[in-house]
Amino acid sequence: MKNTSRLSELDWLRVILIFAVFLHHVCMPFNGDGWHVMNKDSSKLLDDIMVYFEQFRLPTLFFISGVGAVLLLSNVSAKQFILDKLVRLFVPLLVGVLLVVPPQSYIENISEMGSFWQELPMLALKFDTNHLWFIEFLIVFALFAIPINQFLASSSGKFVINKLRTLTDIRGGLFVLVALLIIIKVTFSLAFPSDDNKIENLSASTFYLFFFIAGMVFIQDRHIWLSLGEKRKEHLALLLVSTCVFYAYYYSPDLSEYLSLDVRWAIWWTVCCFVAWSAMLTLLGYAQVHLTQSPKWLRQCNELIYPFYIFHQTVIVVIAYFIISWPLSIPLKIGLLLMSSFTLTSAICFFMIKPFNQFRFLFGLKPIKQRPTSTTASFDAARRDNSSNKRA
Repeated sequence: MKNTSRLSELDWLRVILIFAVFLHHVCMPFNGDGWHVMNKDSSKLLDDIMVYFEQFRLPTLFFISGVGAVLLLSNVSAKQFILDKLVRLFVPLLVGVLLVVPPQSYIENISEMGSFWQELPMLALKFDTNHLWFIEFLIVFALFAIPINQFLASSSGKFVINKLRTLTDIRGGLFVLVALLIIIKVTFSLAFPSDDNKIENLSASTFYLFFFIAGMVFIQDRHIWLSLGEKRKEHLALLLVSTCVFYAYYYSPDLSEYLSLDVRWAIWWTVCCFVAWSAMLTLLGYAQVHLTQSPKWLRQCNELIYPFYIFHQTVIVVIAYFIISWPLSIPLKIGLLLMSSFTLTSAICFFMIKPFNQFRFLFGLKPIKQRPTSTTASFDAARRDNSSNKRA
């Protein structure tokens, strides 16, 4: 199935999930979680809702990226693939680290700093990826994608794919893979107990790599891919059960008297894996069945969603710095922050980046091919005619 046409369900999910990431960051100043800027008052209910959606937004995006890696590798050489990733991932990451991230660090420590322009060189040279860690992970995963894709084309890889194909015929078969995800998550999280999203933190990188590889494997076989849509109701039922288990443990009383800290964390990571895996299977299945068209506006959103992701958090932090000081309720502040930051981020993407090839290159978009003017086209046609006459 590697040479398949564009999958509309992935276009939809990519846009929906990046917008969900945007909504998450809009709400961060109000959930009491100690973000870059924080409102004086916070909402515990908001935090309880946000922690659930944290479990599957980015894992599903990494799965989609794995699918995209296979589709690209089916059309270009490994060398071209690496060049494409360097241009479309590394360049925007470098520009983002040097220019887009520093305002966030400045706002976070504004009381201890001078003017922004004085502090910019120091902030830029910290090379803090901040929310752009997602791009850093994709660069590293792209390097893994080439040997993984070669393995999947081998006899050993085809054996793995056939076994997975067999699983799809068993009730709840694909959900069984969550056991492998749990082993990876618990093992590496106990060995590397860190909450940061740095590529060297194996508790995070191996977790997301599992989803990336899953995307690469699932797209190899048409039967496996279509089973996502066929088993969507089954996966939805598993998601509902996983959700109940998740919140049952989330709201459980203090268990420290009965269970060690490591055991309690292991249970938490397990229920998080249940939600992450079942939610991803469910989203892919329902999208495959119901999101079958890619309208023009969706294709344009897919083009601009990358720079939107790069800019959105900085815009949110800067605007939120002012809004949190206003004497308004939390819902009203969230609404104002949502509308203003979405408008400004969209304007940056649409009016500053989209029309100009220089900015398109810096933020990972393909260049706009210039159409020849009528004068140039006429000249070229006359030149071809002249050459034909000479040969005659």
